[in-house]
Amino acid sequence: MPLDLIEFPADDLARARRFWETLLDVTFEERKAGEGQGLQTPTAPSLGLHERGRGPGDRFSLPYFRVADLAQALERLVELGGSVVHPGERWAICRDSEGSPFALTAGEFESEGMQGVEARRHHG
Repeated sequence: MPLDLIEFPADDLARARRFWETLLDVTFEERKAGEGQGLQTPTAPSLGLHERGRGPGDRFSLPYFRVADLAQALERLVELGGSVVHPGERWAICRDSEGSPFALTAGEFESEGMQGVEARRHHG
């Protein structure tokens, strides 16, 4: 499965970090320059945390699925009854046929996890 990242917004980043690190026995690292703000595990798939905001990807948890051709995947998504909430060139926030939110990200299928998802989420 091309699951790249599961991103969670947090009202209190330190509290969320403590929760997920303790529950799942993982370690979060500060995102690197160009990756945006927040924390992310170095594993694949990655678990990400960011301050809750008002943008389309800032208010709820999102699984990010990597697809080889984003434009083609978005066309197929609409044909299947889904919707595009916030389009972008490298990522898109979507809803499935039942209204559940998720994101698609363009890229090659690699094992290192998604790089720069925060920047993509905010800047497309």
